[in-house]
Amino acid sequence: MIGVVEAFCDSYAQAREKFLAGCAAAGLAVRSHPHPLKGRAGEDLAMDVALDGPADAERLLVVTSACHGVEGHCGSGVQVFALHDAEWRDKARAAGVSVLYVHALNPHGFSHGRRVTHENVDINRNFVDFDAPLPVNADYAQLHALLLPAQWPPTAQNQAEIDAWMATHGIKAYQAAVTAGQYQFADGMFFGGQAPTWSNRTLREVLRSHGRAARRIAWIDLHTGLGPNGHGERIFACRDDKAAYARANAWWGGEHAVTSVYDGSSTSSLLNGLMCNSVYEECPQAEYTGIALEYGTVPMLEVTGALRADHWLHKNGQHASAALSASIRQGMLEAFYCDTDAWKGQVISQARQAMFQAVDGLKG
Repeated sequence: MIGVVEAFCDSYAQAREKFLAGCAAAGLAVRSHPHPLKGRAGEDLAMDVALDGPADAERLLVVTSACHGVEGHCGSGVQVFALHDAEWRDKARAAGVSVLYVHALNPHGFSHGRRVTHENVDINRNFVDFDAPLPVNADYAQLHALLLPAQWPPTAQNQAEIDAWMATHGIKAYQAAVTAGQYQFADGMFFGGQAPTWSNRTLREVLRSHGRAARRIAWIDLHTGLGPNGHGERIFACRDDKAAYARANAWWGGEHAVTSVYDGSSTSSLLNGLMCNSVYEECPQAEYTGIALEYGTVPMLEVTGALRADHWLHKNGQHASAALSASIRQGMLEAFYCDTDAWKGQVISQARQAMFQAVDGLKG
């Protein structure tokens, strides 16, 4: 059994090594989907996939990490701990539930300490119909130049203009404008892309390979960066379906246990191009129930500030000093990964509970 703190790693390379070792210790075969680029330290990158249980199981639980790369420190820790957790594995096996671990949906972002892919795309805004007109985020268009000014740190005037926008429209409107997803500014924040990303295409292949036999699919997608520190908010990650929402609440704690972007109960804004769309499209035969398990780190405006700095650095890195670059990268890490024993303990305990509950739900 691996300890809680031991399950977490400070780099993608270490996390991948620990995940692969955990799969080997559990006797699980791994299929690696190589990424076309290298990591920050020149290491190989891949989306690594392992199935614990029969390939033809009718009940499938999917557990994914690093949809938003830098958030993978958390999700990988949960997956590594689970691979060494005999009680958990026995629980799933006895219920006839196969567990599909997808490690590092966005390995490039994980390695480079960014939330987005190498295409500068937010995966969880990338699952739209690219043959149809793309959503227009008019509020983001108003803010784009303010969010990514010519110099960093921003001037007092820049901050005053953003503060004025928030004072006029409200902080919730600001969060929605910035985070809902936009498709017009390729160098901007929360960019949904102009085509399916490598991660989008690869995840769809994984779902087709492992999900087509399942009659019931549950999905826990692990995230960080929203809400109170250490609290794991269970955010409904399905289409706007009342039956699925009722099922999710029944599985994960009862009425109002699961929040929703559709009714405004979640700390997350209503988003475009959600990744959960892929299950409906690739596994249409299955009843699907999913959540994003979102762990809080630092206050929302600090997270947004770290993301603004990261995008500025990606756009203007040639003008940044080594000290500024290092400071921005460290700020990103701290915005999405709390390197404390207490936070890691909260992450594992809440994820473990959610996984046990998902198995009970699938079985029932």
